[in-house]
Amino acid sequence: MEICVMQVQFLGAARTVTGSRHLLTVNGKKILLDCGMFQGRGDDDRQRNVHLGFDPRSIDVLILSHAHTDHAGSIPNLVKQGFNGQILATSATRDLCNIMLTDSARIQESDVRFINKKRMATGKSPLKPIYTEEDVREAMRLFEPVDYNEIHVIEKGISFRFTDAGHILGSAAVHLELTENGQTIRLTFSGDVGRYHDLILRAPQEFPQADYIICESTYGNRLHEKTDDAALKLRDVIQRTCVEQGGKVFIPAFSLGRTQEIVYTLDRMRSKGLLPRIPVFVDSPLSTNATEIMRKHTECFNEDLLEYLETDDDPFGFNGLEYIQDKEDSMALNRFNGPCIIISASGMLEAGRIKHHVKNGISDERNTILMVGYCGPNTLGGDLMRGKKEVRIFGELHEVKAAVEIISSYSAHADYEELFTFLSCQNASEVKKVFLVHGEYETQQVFRDRLLEKSFATVEIPDQGETVILD
Repeated sequence: MEICVMQVQFLGAARTVTGSRHLLTVNGKKILLDCGMFQGRGDDDRQRNVHLGFDPRSIDVLILSHAHTDHAGSIPNLVKQGFNGQILATSATRDLCNIMLTDSARIQESDVRFINKKRMATGKSPLKPIYTEEDVREAMRLFEPVDYNEIHVIEKGISFRFTDAGHILGSAAVHLELTENGQTIRLTFSGDVGRYHDLILRAPQEFPQADYIICESTYGNRLHEKTDDAALKLRDVIQRTCVEQGGKVFIPAFSLGRTQEIVYTLDRMRSKGLLPRIPVFVDSPLSTNATEIMRKHTECFNEDLLEYLETDDDPFGFNGLEYIQDKEDSMALNRFNGPCIIISASGMLEAGRIKHHVKNGISDERNTILMVGYCGPNTLGGDLMRGKKEVRIFGELHEVKAAVEIISSYSAHADYEELFTFLSCQNASEVKKVFLVHGEYETQQVFRDRLLEKSFATVEIPDQGETVILD
């Protein structure tokens, strides 16, 4: 009898949070789970994003868990380098990728133009963007939507289904059934696991029994605040900063998910008369477009939001809220005289309009910078969350006089108790191995020990590039 040679190679998000790329080999076919960008590590990221770590022409199919950049951001480069197979994702993920990948291409083209001015001045050769908008258009041709819970057969011996992961609109965990040489293996890839009391989305679904689980571990050592506590803290921050001090609240928030959660929270406050009459600006073209897509996909909403829609047909809009698209209008916000709330991307304060707003307001003690999600340790957002009193923005040092507040419950990632809930549908004795990905190594070590206490027999933390045989 032949020996099964099914294997998985961990080419990204291994002992780090970003760059999700996991390569399955079965029956001579190569199946890529996610194709994300590395983020938060500067020049080192560019090299890893240009060179994917495998031959794109060798990949037969890509299964995509969700549309976040660290899971989907390298897809146009994959196509640019020769991939021409199916990209299987939920309908909402496809719609979001269209706007998010286009936005990524525009940012790259803009950044390269800026960088090349400096390179040319010093005699260095110019750089090219990793991909362009044309590459995005070519990639979008390959997307094929797959419904939640539909068994999709790729070919004989290779099938999968999506279950709702509750992380962002359209996000999914992937459950594969793989047969080679008469042996069948059930493998689950969690993608990113969401919250069980999300303000907008349904909770993560239970999933079929697995032999192997590739599980995210972003918050494997942390517990989030309760959502009700977060709403109270948000209200307190607004009251203190805007009403009592006459300052501004800057909220760095990812364009998809986090921004809509905050706007929905403010909408509910306004409907109850609890939100002060101050202007609220969502300063992000991508956030505006993502909100429109979210309005289309009510099939992903939880029961509470569907019930709220019966009395308020737009939970992402209210009097006093303005969505800003034009660059000139964004720049005018820096001259806005008076208290306000500015919500803008990026969530880690590494790029985008929010970085300019924070630069202009960070040294005013009347203001507050409100951090509402995960920030990589080497990002500006990470520096602020660690309490640094002086930070560098656009090459200049700035004293941090504005208050820095943190509300962790707006994170779209499950904490360790919620990850336990996600895994609780499994008979741990039947799971041969759990592989931890999408987490900082120190966090993963803590979470591994907790999973071992939950009777999972073998929990491994694969390194970058490591290949594991599935038998």
